[in-house]
Amino acid sequence: MRAFITGAATGIGAAVVEKLKARNYEVVALDIVEPSGVDQWIHVDMSDPDSIDAAVNQLTGSFDCLICNAGVPPREGLEEAILSVNYLGLVRCTNAVLPLLKTQASVVHTASRAGHAWRDNLEQVKQLMTLTSNAELASFIDSHGINHVRAYNLSKEALIVWSMAQTQKMIEMDLRMNTVSPAAVSTGILDDFALAFGERMAKNVARAGRPGTAEEIADVIVFMCSEQSRWMKGMDITIDGGMSALAQVDALAL
Repeated sequence: MRAFITGAATGIGAAVVEKLKARNYEVVALDIVEPSGVDQWIHVDMSDPDSIDAAVNQLTGSFDCLICNAGVPPREGLEEAILSVNYLGLVRCTNAVLPLLKTQASVVHTASRAGHAWRDNLEQVKQLMTLTSNAELASFIDSHGINHVRAYNLSKEALIVWSMAQTQKMIEMDLRMNTVSPAAVSTGILDDFALAFGERMAKNVARAGRPGTAEEIADVIVFMCSEQSRWMKGMDITIDGGMSALAQVDALAL
């Protein structure tokens, strides 16, 4: 079994690599820094379309799964990088790797619970999805007044919607594509999310009892790569320790 993953050096990605290797996968990773434990590392800057194309061109053979996990957290001043890596770069990488996937292979994208408001922001999501190059991002960000928090949320909203929109295409290719949406996860970038989302995140974590772990998210990603998930197509899988359920109960006054 061969797996292809972006963003494998730290956090969730590193945990996914460890679990895949324990299942005897050969793991090929694209990352801006060298991850440990992989069979092959190819350097890539996911914000640069040329870098993505050059990295994919170095791939050989076929893959049983594609895991797009690379992402930029909601840091102030990184609006363009957030949208270019988390959405545009991911879409470009996925489309480039699809021809290398084996029949019935699984594509898993790391989204976020922060993207769950896509229905409320669908028009803006659709506008982002019309962009085809990084050159268009600056004017889009300016015209929509997008800050770093909105850029992050929007990138994940668009990822969920785009992945869902690929379902028919994936069925016709005998592939499947799903997204996994963690909430607060105890990794090296948890402080970025605490700063960006403030009291709302602190309240959610307190009610859930703790943040999730990278290993818990990795367990679900690896399951989504396995044959046992073969009938799951076009789904967004939330992993949040009950945070979404608690919010829904509040909204419904139950």
